[in-house]
Amino acid sequence: MEGNLATQTVTISHVSEKSKRILDEVENAVVGKRTFLEKLFCAILADGHVLIEDFPGLAKTLTARSFSAVLGLTFKRIQFTPDLLPADITGGYIFNRQQGTFELVKGPIFANLVLGDEINRAPAKTQAAMLEAMQERQVTLEGETFHLPQPFIVLATQNPIEYEGTFPLPEAQLDRFMVRLSVGYPSAEEELEMLRRRWERREDEVKLERITDVNELNAMRQTVETVYIEPDIARYIVSLVQASRTATHVSVGASPRASLALLKLSRAKAAMEGRDYVVPDDVKFTAREVFMHRILLKPDLWATGSTLKEVVESVIRNVSVPKVE
Repeated sequence: MEGNLATQTVTISHVSEKSKRILDEVENAVVGKRTFLEKLFCAILADGHVLIEDFPGLAKTLTARSFSAVLGLTFKRIQFTPDLLPADITGGYIFNRQQGTFELVKGPIFANLVLGDEINRAPAKTQAAMLEAMQERQVTLEGETFHLPQPFIVLATQNPIEYEGTFPLPEAQLDRFMVRLSVGYPSAEEELEMLRRRWERREDEVKLERITDVNELNAMRQTVETVYIEPDIARYIVSLVQASRTATHVSVGASPRASLALLKLSRAKAAMEGRDYVVPDDVKFTAREVFMHRILLKPDLWATGSTLKEVVESVIRNVSVPKVE
């Protein structure tokens, strides 16, 4: 069946069933973070890039490797450092002394799933090379354009501590990420379960089963595009984004990219739930993660004691939810 999925559309029920199997398999490696995994897979189905910002040791790299294995995608990891050059990401032409010719050596950006580890540790020029590829889905080397493989997904990580020696991403570049996710610490029970699994398998590596492949994943993403969204829900999305621009204490609100992200993510969530139509809860599912890196607060906010999270929650809470038949 999988060999034919590149040329045909799979059903919504197939997307839902496969999504559940994919998440169940990834959860064998990443313990107790089902909601986080669902939101990340939503972004994958919605053809979006993901920024994961959290403390060290919370399975950010493990999550990326697990999804690539379960989805049957090619995987490359780029460790961002202050001396990393754009060519280290994109590749370039290298002179072959034996042949007397220049040969193209493609960089790690040429993969289905690319993990950009600690992206804020590289200088702006190197960050720009990565972000340009994310936006254009292509790389230009010596005047020649090379298309990146499809699907092409970037999972970038940032460490919210140890700011020394970092180059924070400008807001305009953060906007390229569809969502910003946080893993969070596991509960005591989840951490104990993680230990139990480790001592039972007697090795660090978690062996995961491949559930799908590139062709089927592309077919699933095409099916997501068929999910119906009512005009009232589309207006609800626009109202949320508009409210983020007029809210108290907000200096810069979410861009139109946020509206498009909410549209695509809500469709993906509906398909994962087995529905061919969007409901307001699908929009709310990832609204916080769409807004958190796109809203800038006024400098005087410290006087009120409010935080960005509280402002985002207020925006979502104060927009009336449409009733859908």
